[in-house]
Formats: sequence, structure tokens, C-alpha cells
Amino acid sequence: QTFLTIDGVMESPDKWQLQNGLFDDKMGEPIGNAFQSAGALLLGRVTYQEFAAHWPNQKDDPFADLLNNMPKYVVSNSLKSADWKNSRIVKGDGAAEVNKLKREVDKDMLIVGSAKLVSSLTNAGVIDEYQLFLHPVVVAKGKRLFKDGIDPTLLSLESSQSFGTGVVELRYRYKGKAKA
Repeated sequence: QTFLTIDGVMESPDKWQLQNGLFDDKMGEPIGNAFQSAGALLLGRVTYQEFAAHWPNQKDDPFADLLNNMPKYVVSNSLKSADWKNSRIVKGDGAAEVNKLKREVDKDMLIVGSAKLVSSLTNAGVIDEYQLFLHPVVVAKGKRLFKDGIDPTLLSLESSQSFGTGVVELRYRYKGKAKA
């Protein structure tokens, strides 16, 4: 699950999404549904550290309670500890380890942000579905969801939904490697 600008930037949505009135309650529904139906969060180190610094400190927030209590797997070979409640570090070959987790976790695992992890798992064909929230803004700089050099990949559109803010939710399913 990722917030994206029209030019593919996913970094720091708080700087371009909220300040420009691009988030509304209706958009919160599919976001909340994805979190509530997930069996675990799968995060890269940077996103994990950002979330772990923020969400445990949010009091009287049902969304924070959900995040704090659900299992969290952080894919990292450099992170030394994962102290956020119900967190575990996954080391080694990320794609192989995530494939093992997919067999162990009862429900879907939800990746939020985590551009480096998404690129790596996309290259390995491990991600089954992508939920992208495309925002009608161009920021022209920042981290992109897919890094240069990723293998061409085919996706099939499963659903789309537009919101009054101009944001469009796009759900894609992994179809396979594309011929280049």
C-alpha cells in the first residue's frame, strides 16, 4: 500500500498529501480495510523505524492500537533490534524469507511504503497485489516506488476507485515478467 504522486514519488506524503487537502475520510476506508484484513505488516528498515518512532506513542487511537498489536516483520540485514511490540527482524535473502512468511502467516501481509523492499520483492515476483493511491500532484523530486533497474513487470488492473480529492485508488495483481 503506497501513496504516490503522478510523477511516481512516494517519499514524505505528509509534505504533499495532507498540506494540499488530498486525504479524506472516504479514502480512509480502503486503507483501514487493508490494515484490518492483514495478518501482518511487512516493512523495510526505514519505514519500520519511522512507524516504530510514531505509532506506539499515539494514545486513544484505534488505528494505532491495530498497528501496535499486529505482527510486524521488518526485512533488514542491518537493523540490530526491533523493539516495537510484536516485531521481528527478517534477515538473509528477503524474497526467500518473505515466501516462507507467506506460507506461515494466515492472512495477507501488507507492505506499507518500503520502496527498497517493494522493488526487491517485485523483481523476485513475490508481491501478489499492489494497492496504490495515485495523487494529483507533481513534486518532481524524492524517492520513487520502483528504483531504476527493476525488471520489467506486468500487472493486471483488479479495481479502481476515485475520490473527491482527485486521488485514485488502483489495485493491481502481479501477472509476470514483461518482455522488454
